[in-house]
Amino acid sequence: MELSTIDIFQPSVKPIEPLSVAGPPQAGPLDFKVVFKNALQEVNGLHTHATRQVEALATGMTNDVSGVMMAVRKADLAFNLLLQIRNKLVDAYDEINRMRM
Repeated sequence: MELSTIDIFQPSVKPIEPLSVAGPPQAGPLDFKVVFKNALQEVNGLHTHATRQVEALATGMTNDVSGVMMAVRKADLAFNLLLQIRNKLVDAYDEINRMRM
């Protein structure tokens, strides 16, 4: 009787593909103002969607409590992430202002 070996180092799961930026490729470097504005708009959109979901649940138009909770949590996480980025930017600005020339 011959036993075959099991190779545990050959995963059956495909590797994760790197993320690509959606849209057409940019000719030059990304403008920070544009990136930050897009992030603000996305967070605002998530908040608006969550608000509509909560209103729909409160008025009885939907019974999907878990979907509503996921939308609210997603909007909350996006807002907290944006808030932390803003705090880091303000800290960096303050540190630059404290530097002596």
